[in-house]
Amino acid sequence: MFKSIRSKIIVIYFLLVFIAMAIVGVFMINQFKNLHINTATNTLNRIVDNIIKPQIRYIDFTNYEDLRYEIQKIPVLPGEYELLMIDANTYKVIASTKSDSRLIGKDSLNNLNKGVISNSSENGYMKDEEKVKNIGYRYTNQKNQTIIIYGKAYLENIYEVLNESQKIFLQAIIMALIVTIILGFLVSKSITNPIKDVTIQAAKMAKGDFDQKVDIRSDDEIGQLGEMFNYLTLRLKNTLDEISSEKSKLNAIINQMGDGLIAVDNEGYIIHVNPTFIQMLRINQMYTTRPIYDDIVGKYNKNLTLKYIKDKNISQGSEIIKLENKDILRANFVYLKNDKEEVKGLILVVQDITEHEKLDTMRKEFVANVSHELKTPITTIKSYTETLLDGAMDDKEICGSFLSVIDKESDRMARLVSDLLQLSRMDHKKNNFNSSRFDIDNLIKDIVNKLDISFKEKNHIIKIGLCDKNIIINGDKDRIEQVIQNILSNAIKYTPDNGVVSINIKEEDEQAVISIKDNGIGIPKKDVSRIFERFYRVDKARSRDMGGTGLGLSIAKHIIEQHGGDISVESEVGKGTEFKIKLPVDKSVDI
Repeated sequence: MFKSIRSKIIVIYFLLVFIAMAIVGVFMINQFKNLHINTATNTLNRIVDNIIKPQIRYIDFTNYEDLRYEIQKIPVLPGEYELLMIDANTYKVIASTKSDSRLIGKDSLNNLNKGVISNSSENGYMKDEEKVKNIGYRYTNQKNQTIIIYGKAYLENIYEVLNESQKIFLQAIIMALIVTIILGFLVSKSITNPIKDVTIQAAKMAKGDFDQKVDIRSDDEIGQLGEMFNYLTLRLKNTLDEISSEKSKLNAIINQMGDGLIAVDNEGYIIHVNPTFIQMLRINQMYTTRPIYDDIVGKYNKNLTLKYIKDKNISQGSEIIKLENKDILRANFVYLKNDKEEVKGLILVVQDITEHEKLDTMRKEFVANVSHELKTPITTIKSYTETLLDGAMDDKEICGSFLSVIDKESDRMARLVSDLLQLSRMDHKKNNFNSSRFDIDNLIKDIVNKLDISFKEKNHIIKIGLCDKNIIINGDKDRIEQVIQNILSNAIKYTPDNGVVSINIKEEDEQAVISIKDNGIGIPKKDVSRIFERFYRVDKARSRDMGGTGLGLSIAKHIIEQHGGDISVESEVGKGTEFKIKLPVDKSVDI
């Protein structure tokens, strides 16, 4: 009941008015009562001093009849007053202002109030009876006789008036309290309604609706509260909009970033993880609503667990994760701190360095291969040159043979350097193509004619499947010829005598598809994916003996891709190899 401000205000108003009126009522009734009693006392005193004493000053107090007679001669007193004459020795009532008084002749000590009259003072007061004011005097006349004058004032009328006054005052209190309750209700309503309105709007804000506004109905403190609430709502909405915008940007950045990210709290519970992290670590799903970081990351690298990092007190660091599929990840971690530099968790960023490691490995292999490829002919040239200088030049036959070998090895180095320069220009996009429109069928025929002697030397059967319509290509004719001739030369090299080499051309999805297939020795499955790498050879010794540099297919891939095409290979050991070259067809019309 007293939980609401309205009920508290009403109760406070009620208690204040009730207490105030009760205090005033009690004070006024007591004062009114004392006033009447004092008035009765003063009246008795005036009667005694102004009437009784002068009347009995010369009377003989031992003559009771004369005393009664003189007392009866006193003018009639109001009915609520009575004066008695009491013998000072026997304490018997000997006279009264009322002729019909029942107290005459009776012992005053038993029939009147049992108080004791003072002997040391002229005036003494006896104890009052209920609703009666008693007053007693010792009085000595001219004859030096003492008598007790006893006055009684009956207060029944006064108490009746007081009772009526109390009833009237009680009724006034009740009416005042009823009015107070009504006024308290109205006043509290004017206070609590705006507060209730603010509470309702605040509840809606708590649910996320910040388009709330309180109506201002006054300029007092309640109105100021409403104004501040509206100001707070506007500022809060703007602030949350800014936070939401920044959060959206941050989430978009985190979710779209190429690196995996995971954030955990001090207890090890994951508070954020982006999709890239889940993809990198091949995590199917989070098994609980609050997954534990150590359970997920610990199986990949124990050094990345929160327990290990805390035990070692490492604020930041880096570790390598190697997955079962041979992917290599670099994980960088750092403590998550607040504005007070208190540690609140851990952030782990995962980068996929598989390609980087592969490129690094390829770079190392490339340097090693180049060194090896150059070392072999240089060593040969140097050894043959030294032999000649040592005296072999005198033998013309030996000299001619050695010079032939030196010339061959020099040509080999020249081809290697030329291929390397060509690859370098392609890597840096500095290779200038002389583009022109040409018929791919005619190009194939020219290439086959140039290689006719090579086909006949190994007694190969060449099969050519041309397209029904002319297929026009827009590109560098010499570079395309270099690619096709390189692949056909490889087919001749690695196909045994009496083998079959077929070339087929067709148009498919606005692309010219050139298929070169042989039934040679084939390529092992594990080597197929690396066949276009620089210096990669399936059989290094055999390939080198056949005069290859190991760069031909890599150059071919670059040329085709820079023409907007694609080159692929399919092979099976002992059954042969098939290369497919796709180039965009030029559909423009000659003017």
